Amino acid sequence: MLNLQPKKLAPGVYLLATPIGTARDITLRALDILASADVLVAEDTRSLRKLMEIHGVPLGDRPVLSYHDHNGAQMRPRLMGLLAEGKSLAYASEAGTPMVADPGFDLARAARDEGYDVISAPGPSAVVTALTLAGLPTDRFMFAGFLPNAKGARRKMLEELSAIPATLAFYESPKRVAAMLKDAADVMGGARDAAVCRELTKKFEEVIRAPLQDLADICADRSLKGEIVVLIDRPRSPNVSEVDIEAELKLLLETMSVRDASDELAAKTGVKRRKIYQMALALDQG
Repeated sequence: MLNLQPKKLAPGVYLLATPIGTARDITLRALDILASADVLVAEDTRSLRKLMEIHGVPLGDRPVLSYHDHNGAQMRPRLMGLLAEGKSLAYASEAGTPMVADPGFDLARAARDEGYDVISAPGPSAVVTALTLAGLPTDRFMFAGFLPNAKGARRKMLEELSAIPATLAFYESPKRVAAMLKDAADVMGGARDAAVCRELTKKFEEVIRAPLQDLADICADRSLKGEIVVLIDRPRSPNVSEVDIEAELKLLLETMSVRDASDELAAKTGVKRRKIYQMALALDQG
């Protein structure tokens, strides 16, 4: 039997990390806060109610309010009013840690701006879980969230991130992951190490590790399901001279366009596509 320790909480916003898959990953402190807060706020109220039922946390007559991207502007004044009344608010994202690709950011910022306490009850996070499993360097990483849906905007952002000396972490949908990986291979070089992590902590958890181009090919042939985290290794200094690149470009340009030759050589060598493309343009115009 779970030994909950409900107690009167000071007014403020309590940010609760919730499981990304396995329900038992929630912390005891988070359950205590769920049992104690005056008002419960959730990105998905059904998920929160189910989680409380699983762990035997009584709701009583406390309100459970919905707060998400589509109603945040309307709900924040009401929630701020509850804080002004001296209420404690427990906010839970749909899954994972609030504030990480989550609408709770504006609520927490508004509470801080009004002088209320914001308290974190840490726990599960998809991006951190993926980093622990992928086998890529974790001493420095950058979480880049979701890339744009449009191909041009997505490739532009990948270009901007390409040279950052850190493991890059993205959230991606199953429908877009193959296109995202293809763009990443084209922009960053297909030889760059990467990993696709899906269904983390769930029954069908899977981590696919491979160079970017191989991952793009794998995901183009498979229909992936579930929540996905894509990790891409930091850029490496390839042991390829400009002389070698130029010589191979000349051969490729005999039968290929500038774009196709650049794509192929970037994937083969790991050298940034932009650099190769500029060299190819110069050769083609010469």
